[in-house]
Amino acid sequence: MAQPDPPRGASPQAGPHQPAPPGTPTDGRAFPCERCGADLAFSPAGQSLRCAHCGFERPLVPTEPTGLTEHDLAAALREEAARRTRASAAPGAQEATCVGCGATVTFEGTLTATRCAYCDLPLQRDAVHRAPDRIPVDGLLTFAVEGTAARGALAAWVRGLWLAPGDFVRAGVDGRLDGIYLPYFTFDAAADATFRGERGDHEWVEAGLGQSRRRERRTRWSPASGRLQRRFDDVLVAAVTALPQPLLQGLEPWPLAAVRPFAPEPLAGKLAHTYDLELGASSGVARQRMEAALAADARARIGGDEQRIHALDTTWTGVTYKHLLLPVWLMAYRYGGKPYRVVVNATTGEVSGERPWSPWKVGLLVVAAIVLFALFASQSGR
Repeated sequence: MAQPDPPRGASPQAGPHQPAPPGTPTDGRAFPCERCGADLAFSPAGQSLRCAHCGFERPLVPTEPTGLTEHDLAAALREEAARRTRASAAPGAQEATCVGCGATVTFEGTLTATRCAYCDLPLQRDAVHRAPDRIPVDGLLTFAVEGTAARGALAAWVRGLWLAPGDFVRAGVDGRLDGIYLPYFTFDAAADATFRGERGDHEWVEAGLGQSRRRERRTRWSPASGRLQRRFDDVLVAAVTALPQPLLQGLEPWPLAAVRPFAPEPLAGKLAHTYDLELGASSGVARQRMEAALAADARARIGGDEQRIHALDTTWTGVTYKHLLLPVWLMAYRYGGKPYRVVVNATTGEVSGERPWSPWKVGLLVVAAIVLFALFASQSGR
């Protein structure tokens, strides 16, 4: 969380709506209410900027949800290599002056939006999302799930957890719920692949003599090969390292057809980060997921009961990317002295989280599985 230094020329009790002169390009950006001068924050319910002081609302400028430009990945990676020789514009601590009370707010790492701790004014570090040494944001999805609805989704998620400790289910999760925009890259590509492998078909045969006679399963292998063509569209990679990829993948699918061109207004009152997983690394993650999908297609094409893939050669064309900000509700909580994190998709309400397990319930399940396996094995051996 951003930590403010003492205000320059003003005490921490300075009025939250006193104007401050503009300064450097990294000055914090606020959205003043046109009626009373208080700060506006984004309202998911009204899809507008709303004043908590007088109730004034300013609707977002309507935009078409489609038409974002796809960027050539190869050209961007060449530019990324060139950027490594220059100082980065975003990582590290940077300062912004709060226009409400004059406090100096420090933005740590890739944090680009926060609130002033002295006057609670929403601030943004405008220069970062359009910095020349950073990849610009192409579009975003706005918050559609309110904080109260997100807490309701979390409560339902806890009640539905299997093998969770009973006291945890009864108490639920509790903690600060932060609305945050996370950076994502999406990738498109056309794949033309050839594969070579083997198909395995199971068959049961009688083996042994007398009392040792039994049925055994054997696999008959035969060669297989073929060609695959597949078009990948909007393969999502979260460009963050602070949260694990599987946790964020649990929030999919996202309604990407509703993505709107980037504008700073929807970020008002929310946290936002720029990417810390570079485009090259993100594209590598996307390539692994696409190759896994191609391998699954090859296995389906091979058929049979088992498959072996010895070679999968792929030619990639039309590889492009977009840079998006997607909204999540994030909560960190503790149980049994251990930290856990849970996230809510702020457009669909889908929940993905880290959770505790009951060792007693897991143990009973393992014992039951062993018993069932022993019964099945005894029946198969007859």
